[in-house]
Amino acid sequence: MAAKILLFALLLVTSPFAFASDPSPLQDFCVADEMSRVFVNGFVCKDPKVAKPEDFLFSGLDKPGNTSNKFGSKVTLIDASKIPGLNTLGVSMARLDVAPHGLNPPHIHPRATEILTVIEGSLYVGFVTSNPENKLFSKVLNKGDVFVFPAGLIHFEFNFGPTRAVGLASLGSQNPSLNRIGESVFGSNPSISDDILAKAFQVDKKTIDWIQAQFTSTNQN
Repeated sequence: MAAKILLFALLLVTSPFAFASDPSPLQDFCVADEMSRVFVNGFVCKDPKVAKPEDFLFSGLDKPGNTSNKFGSKVTLIDASKIPGLNTLGVSMARLDVAPHGLNPPHIHPRATEILTVIEGSLYVGFVTSNPENKLFSKVLNKGDVFVFPAGLIHFEFNFGPTRAVGLASLGSQNPSLNRIGESVFGSNPSISDDILAKAFQVDKKTIDWIQAQFTSTNQN
């Protein structure tokens, strides 16, 4: 029996085929218990018997986001921390407000594919494929247009028009996360060494110091 188990394990390790997916829910829903001190991958479920309709509700996505910042954009994310009933269901959504000539800067969602629908104005959007191709897929979106950003790829939204643009995005994770490339690289805490960044971006350290100063200022605002 031990030999059979070992053989099976070796076949799993050496097999050219691999299968992976998010775990399927084992019950109708798993409303997040925000009072629990137990740390798990997501949120602990509270007893379904005490779940209520408000656990599946969020109000206020009709309100414009505040775009009075350096980028001229605001993302309002509705995830499992905002709607406890989203816990384990693998979806979330966001409202994107972009002022005229504003930008939602290049960023990634480590855990989610995003599908964006423009509901007001126009946006120039795009994503870049992974190395070594680094191919840009971009498009101008108008009201009613839909665009997909594959999970983990750098993407952006820019409002080149004279009026505000608004989009609604669906994301394939209850907690998609957001890593803005500029803030992650130049605004980390503690800072990445300017020697490393100067070599990585092929510029002098004085330039790196200046860029880092801009992102330190942004993070403090």
